[in-house]
Amino acid sequence: MTDATVISCRNVWKLYGPRPKPFLAALTPAASFQDIQKAGYIAAVRDVSLDIAKGEMLVVMGLSGSGKSTLVRCLSRLIDLTGGTVTVDGEDIAKMDERTLIDLRRRKMGMVFQSFGLLPHRTVLDNVAFPLEMRGQDRHDRRARALEVIELVGLKGREDYFPRELSGGQQQRVGIARSLAIEPDIWFLDEPFSALDPLIRREMQDEFLRLKRMLGKTSVFITHDFDEALRLADRIAIMKDGAIQQCDTPDQIVLNPATPYVAKFTEEIEKSRVIRARAMALPGAGEGQALAADATLHALARQIASDPRALIPVAETDGRLLGLLNRAAALDILFGATA
Repeated sequence: MTDATVISCRNVWKLYGPRPKPFLAALTPAASFQDIQKAGYIAAVRDVSLDIAKGEMLVVMGLSGSGKSTLVRCLSRLIDLTGGTVTVDGEDIAKMDERTLIDLRRRKMGMVFQSFGLLPHRTVLDNVAFPLEMRGQDRHDRRARALEVIELVGLKGREDYFPRELSGGQQQRVGIARSLAIEPDIWFLDEPFSALDPLIRREMQDEFLRLKRMLGKTSVFITHDFDEALRLADRIAIMKDGAIQQCDTPDQIVLNPATPYVAKFTEEIEKSRVIRARAMALPGAGEGQALAADATLHALARQIASDPRALIPVAETDGRLLGLLNRAAALDILFGATA
């Protein structure tokens, strides 16, 4: 863990079954998910360790039952751990009493779930202001803050609408605005767009990326959609049977899948649209026109194809040389490897 780490979890377990803690204490390291299941327990989260940095967007993905939603509930202690530790800004949340934990959530954590959870008898304004009301903030201040975030998510003019008068995408924006009203440092989002139609979902992803750039929140975003994960993530953690199979940048997940299971997620992906030049930069120095480090190979295709150099310089936006890209390897990704 570093000074920039906001959330750190070490060897986190969540077991369901009779007397899970004694069972976990007696469990051997070699025990598989199936071994645990045969003993009458479900390992919803299995020995997970990871750090989440300040301002990072970690996307956790996997199929239904993989443990991704349970992991997020462990990170916020909506459910208690069976084993391991979770710290938020260096504080062990398992050791917090109920009052301290509630205060932490009210001050630092915003949560958005798949079900919008709006209060049907309250207007948009009152729904967004609700967590501030629970915090005890006075009416004038909470109204001003609610109006501010309503405008931020693009719902200005709909403050007096009721949820039934809004589209699904608009209702989800209200949920996002409500979570932002408390000005959280940490944002937990559990499949917030999965109930939306594809076009609205794409719009909400665009909106979310805009908010991410503006606000710089530390975020944990749950999805089962790999395209969504690739679009939003700084890093992706892929889960199976409660355990993390791989946690890495989208480029590395696609370039170097750690397990056959992870490889299945990437096999239909057009790699050139995901992999950026920086991910393929090898140590070395060169001269002449450089490729933009943050551009995808797809965006750079014409430049790479027309450049005769075997090794092409890759540079940051400030002109600083990052390394050299192997042109042949890049062309293999763009157009397929030749026999």
